[in-house]
Amino acid sequence: MFMLHALRVSDGILALSALPGGDGDLAGDLQHVSDWQPSVVLALVTADELAAAGARDFGVFVADHGARWEHLPIRDFGIPDDVFEQRWTGVSRVIHNVLEGGGRVLVQCRGGCGRSGMVVLRLMTEAGEAPGDALARLRSVRPCAVETQEQMTWAMAIPRKNGAVPARPRLSLL
Repeated sequence: MFMLHALRVSDGILALSALPGGDGDLAGDLQHVSDWQPSVVLALVTADELAAAGARDFGVFVADHGARWEHLPIRDFGIPDDVFEQRWTGVSRVIHNVLEGGGRVLVQCRGGCGRSGMVVLRLMTEAGEAPGDALARLRSVRPCAVETQEQMTWAMAIPRKNGAVPARPRLSLL
């Protein structure tokens, strides 16, 4: 069953989910996304994953329903590559502007756990939330969020809004 796992971040709502169509009900899943009315959908799946789920046109659907589509693919269980990193600052800025304005943002990967959890955690810490608090809050709605130590390291290796820069990520997956 397709579900959105949502958290309040800044003045908006940030959610993570699995790939629509992954469980065989593409039409129902897309309707669920449309009904939720996100301002931005950030897809972290590869083109092959979109095709395998029958969701090759997910981006077109999102745009046709009035939301901004961002596609920054990351391989399953992976972390962002150089292409992702080059685009991240701009995409992150757009997402934070939407959240600060009270909007909704959906981040999705194949299962709605590792890649999406990593990016949602990073967005939460970029917004100024303490890393441990952000991880606990994220895992309270999605216990599988952030699946590898490399994903945790990427999520935590950022300057936060309050100017603090973590010297080394100290959180583990346990």
